[in-house]
Amino acid sequence: MLPLRKTHFMKFGVVVFPGSNCDEDLVYTLKDILHQDVVKLWHKDTDLQGADFVLLPGGFSYGDYLRSGAIARFSPIMQEVVAHANKGGFVMGICNGFQILCEAKLLPGALLHNTSRKFICKNTFIKPVSKSAMLTKGLDFEKTYKIPIAHGEGNYFAQEDERKEILQNDQILFRYCNELGETTDDSNPNGSMLNIAGVTNRTKNVFGMMPHPERAADFELENTDGREIFEGILNLVNA
Repeated sequence: MLPLRKTHFMKFGVVVFPGSNCDEDLVYTLKDILHQDVVKLWHKDTDLQGADFVLLPGGFSYGDYLRSGAIARFSPIMQEVVAHANKGGFVMGICNGFQILCEAKLLPGALLHNTSRKFICKNTFIKPVSKSAMLTKGLDFEKTYKIPIAHGEGNYFAQEDERKEILQNDQILFRYCNELGETTDDSNPNGSMLNIAGVTNRTKNVFGMMPHPERAADFELENTDGREIFEGILNLVNA
């Protein structure tokens, strides 16, 4: 586990939409485990309350009507999230939050139905890919991280032009793999293109991933692989 420097705190904002169900998990991880300043942001708010790093949690915003994230992207708070991102502020979406960021065009690509057409809830292994993105560059590239997933629409897809740009700009954050770190068809739980589990934008200040690191952050769960992702963020900011 990475040693966590304690030079200063970041202020995190966790957005809550109708249907969000992982917001408390994020607040618990950031506030109670990592001792950071955290504020919850209601979807109708128009102020980020000074948050340095905004997170969009998992869940089923607006019941996933139309498409996952398709309605949430029009919530009033999203105007502020987009403005924050466009100014270089940090934004991260997990699971449904990733879907919302793609719908808002803050991240490339889209999340389609799993190829199995079934909701999948299980532990998966992922490995970091981007060596230039803040979220991953402090991680161990020789390690596989065991992080749970819980989604029905996690099949990442991008058009050919976006795919080329993602590869050229080192925008793939994580790939699904097996425990040995091999990216195989069998280790791909949802049919995602290139086994992609997470991506960043071109300027690498907006991040999205389908697996839930906040569900692998507590010692009592006997898995703290997800905690290392959050600790890596703090260490790089405090460096």
